[in-house]
Formats: sequence, C-alpha cells, structure tokens
Amino acid sequence: MNNPDLRDRILIRTSWISTIGNSILSLSKIIIGLLSGSLAVVGDGIDSATDVIISIVMIFTARIINRPPSRKYVYGYDKAEGIATKILSLVIFYAGVQMFISSVESMLSGETKEMPATIAIYVTVFSIAGKLLLAWYQYKQGKKVNSSMLTANAINMRNDVLISTGVLVGLIFTFIFKLPILDSVTGLLISIFIIKSAISIFMDSNVELMDGVKDESIYNKIFEAVEKVPGALNPHRVRSRQLGNMYMIALDIEVDGDITVNHAHDIATDVEKSIKQLIENVYDIMVHVEPAGVCHEVEKFGINKEMMK
Repeated sequence: MNNPDLRDRILIRTSWISTIGNSILSLSKIIIGLLSGSLAVVGDGIDSATDVIISIVMIFTARIINRPPSRKYVYGYDKAEGIATKILSLVIFYAGVQMFISSVESMLSGETKEMPATIAIYVTVFSIAGKLLLAWYQYKQGKKVNSSMLTANAINMRNDVLISTGVLVGLIFTFIFKLPILDSVTGLLISIFIIKSAISIFMDSNVELMDGVKDESIYNKIFEAVEKVPGALNPHRVRSRQLGNMYMIALDIEVDGDITVNHAHDIATDVEKSIKQLIENVYDIMVHVEPAGVCHEVEKFGINKEMMK
C-alpha cells in the first residue's frame, strides 16, 4: 500500500477494534475463571489482558508513524513499528513466564484442588469464537497494509485461539476424569506455547531493526531491473533495507565513461523507474554512477550478482 495516510488510519482503526474486543474477552475470562476456580481460564484471561496492552501500544505506535519527517528523523518514524513489535514480543514472553510459574506452583502445592465450575467451559467457547474473528481481521488488515506489527498481533491472537482450545480440552478431560490437577497441567502447556511464540516474534522483528530484508529475492529483482536498462552495467554494492512496509534501495552501476553527465543521469533515472516497476512499496532509490572499468575496492557491505548464485 503506497498511501501512508490510509495505512495509518487502518492501523489505528484495527488497533481500536482489537483493544475493545480483547478487553471484553479478558474481563470475561478472568472474572469467570476466578468464580469457577479454573487456573487455566484465569491464565487465558491474563493472556488476553496482555493483548489489550499490545493493542494500546499499537495505537500509540500508529500515531508516531503518522508524524512527518523531522530534522532529527529525516527518514520519518516508520521504524517505530519494528520497535513496537519488539516490545510486544517481550510483553507476550513475560505473560508466558508468569503463567508458567503459576502453573508449576499449583501443580507442586499440596493443597486439595477443587473441580472447576462448568461455566468455565462456556466462557472458553465464547473466547474461542471471539479470538477467531479478531485474529482473522488483524491478519487480513496486516497483509493489506504490509504491517509486521498487525501481523505479529494476529499471530498472537491465533495462538490465543489454540490456547483457549487447549483450555477447553483440559476442562473437558478434567470433568471426565475428575482430576482437577489437569487444569494446572493445561496451564503449564499453554505457558510454554506462549513463550515459544514470543521468541519467534522477537527474532522476526530483528530483520527490520538490523536493516535487513525478509524477502531476499528482492535482490534478484533489482539485478533484473538493471539489466533491462540500456547502458547500465555491472550493478554492485547493492543494499536494501526496510522502513516500515517500504524498501530503501541503494546501488552502484557503471556506465560508459565517455558519455555526458546528462546521459549518465538519464540512465540512472531509467534504473530507478525499472526497479519501481518490478518492486512494490519502494520508499527511495539511490543510484551511484561510476565509469566502466573502474577498479573497485573490497566493500564492507552490499552485494553483487555473483553473490546471489
């Protein structure tokens, strides 16, 4: 999506819908979980409470992204999305660890455990339906605007669906076998799943923050685009990084050293146009022109066509 204003509006609207939906689900599960005596349902409610925090962070981040570039941040504020995604992963990880500790303490305690009330099953079914709708909506909007933040939250909500399903299965077996400890075991398994998801999101967010690209095939497209331009030779020292959902691309090309500066400039402009035809969501392209045959020193960064073979 190349319309920044529309993208920001979608981010904010989706985040508000997520906040309201998760608030309703979280309060329902925590209250019913406490009343019914189900640790697994309370843990599921706490996990949904972290989603409320996540949604608030998303709203705040969307407003930051909407700011125009400044003298301090001349590229704008789009990378705030990557930072927010990192924060979200830490929040999810913390919730998983807390639930893990609570579940282990419950399993090891010598206290006699009581059977949860059957209302715990009903609120869990309600949670599964609600989370499915929220996860589908977040993922659809995340793909629409190419937002790592929305997609990460959609994955988290998808995990919540699996978590709530696990809670439901645990409750059913608890009632079938009359073993209250199964509720704590279910909570333990859910906490491990939450921790694993948090680590996955944390690692995925590293790519943008370290000026990498998730789709390495973009370099093949860049080389293909340069080959289509007459007079553009030997593309090298090619670099690409992501700025939110946009690409920043820089590369060196060679041209005939005897042509005019105007001609060389026209070739560089054609290279930019060719790249934009093959690659969507390009924020900026910088093409450095050199005379053909110049001796290149070994560069610390960037790649050439040979490195893609």
